[in-house]
Amino acid sequence: MKVLSKIEPLNVFQYFEEICGIPHGSGNMDAISQYLVKFAKERNLFYIQDESRNVIIIKEATKGYENALPVMIQGHMDMVAVKDENCDIDLEKDGLRLKTEGDYIFADGTSLGGDDGIAVAYALAILDSDVIPHPKLEVIFTVDEEVGMVGATAIDLSGLKGKRLLNIDSEEEGIILSSCAGGTRVQSHIPLDFEDREGNGYKIVITGLLGGHSGCEIQKERGNSNCLMGRILFELAQELDFSLCGVEGGSKDNAIALETSATIVIEKRNENQLIGFIKKIEQKFQKEFFMKDPGLKIIVTPITALELIGKKTIQSEGYLFPVLTKDSLGKVIKFLMMQPNGVQAMSAHIKGLVETSLNLGIIKTNKFELIADQSIRSSLQSSKEALRDKVVMISESLGGTCRIFGDYPAWEYKEDSKIRDILVDVYQRQYGKKPEIEAIHAGLECGIFSGKIKDLDCVSFGPNMKDIHTINERLCISSTKRVWEFLLEILKQCK
Repeated sequence: MKVLSKIEPLNVFQYFEEICGIPHGSGNMDAISQYLVKFAKERNLFYIQDESRNVIIIKEATKGYENALPVMIQGHMDMVAVKDENCDIDLEKDGLRLKTEGDYIFADGTSLGGDDGIAVAYALAILDSDVIPHPKLEVIFTVDEEVGMVGATAIDLSGLKGKRLLNIDSEEEGIILSSCAGGTRVQSHIPLDFEDREGNGYKIVITGLLGGHSGCEIQKERGNSNCLMGRILFELAQELDFSLCGVEGGSKDNAIALETSATIVIEKRNENQLIGFIKKIEQKFQKEFFMKDPGLKIIVTPITALELIGKKTIQSEGYLFPVLTKDSLGKVIKFLMMQPNGVQAMSAHIKGLVETSLNLGIIKTNKFELIADQSIRSSLQSSKEALRDKVVMISESLGGTCRIFGDYPAWEYKEDSKIRDILVDVYQRQYGKKPEIEAIHAGLECGIFSGKIKDLDCVSFGPNMKDIHTINERLCISSTKRVWEFLLEILKQCK
């Protein structure tokens, strides 16, 4: 049963619901890419699908716009696919369960993917229409934006003619974005050694955090569960003798980690001391984050070796667990305690704008190493490189190595922007006030496209969304409608 079938604008929400029915988390692009190709074929629209699965669809100008310069509309296909630990949806195979509440659309137990499914829906609704006036349209759908702008980096735009780009990848109505930070990804690998230890196992879980997008919400200074776990392990080491079986936290390098677990081994006689310590540090964290993460909690539960490794080997009163050696435990604690995280510098030029940041998005251990995924952003190339080098140095000091990838440039502000002028004029007439022109810390594909197309004139905008990249993500229905009308009027004025 369709959930959005009676919500205006009908065509936009029809396509949004169809998109939500197709698994399209980053790295899982085949189905959504083929869906777009099928759409183009059914309407006899010229299209290009490249090896990376990017799709470009061309639609000729409507009557009266034949001599107008082409306009490019752009959004990305992938979403940050995260879910509640109790949700039974397989995000690699299943669609989302859409629901509405008041003026908002959300997905039950998962992220919604309004970032950037709504851009795809807007574009398809325009391409499907025979009555919307517009210049020649070059619509660009990129893959894997959320994991380093992979599609934008790989796509060949040399055959396109447009010099005006409408990027629909913003989450705040009334704000026109005109520049953004650049970024890079660093994956650290710290080698670990293991030994067996007899004792009793306990799982410590930090949960209840709000998380969020590491570009849009890093300035809110919410708790990062990976970093908080480092503090727990460091302080626990001062309290009692324990060994670490493993640690795992976070789901995406560009999402603030909202849950992390660590499995430890202690002697049975120290159980009450462990529980008392967890209660004490939970109270400390709750005091620190009571305004930023009011739901923060730390849970400790006993486990068995059977649960951990599938084999029960009883020795005396406890079990035999594979644990990190003392030296390797020290490496994990040092890495998590030394690692930069959050806002590193604020802009001296734009009040309230984060200049440089790092997000420790994912940590996990296996039988050989600790792997950590970090997202670095900065509007200054030199600051981005300096922070990257610091992360590499920390990893190398612990005997580790780093893989650096997903580098993308900043999108620089353009003083003379004709397309921005059109948006400002249309916005003033539609809303009766001026829009805000802003730069953001989050990365956008506009910077990459500007490097590929000489003299590209681009802007970014979109409807209101809340808590993107989290299970609490919401898309505002009325805002989606207003931005749809805004977009149609922009195209009408692009003569």
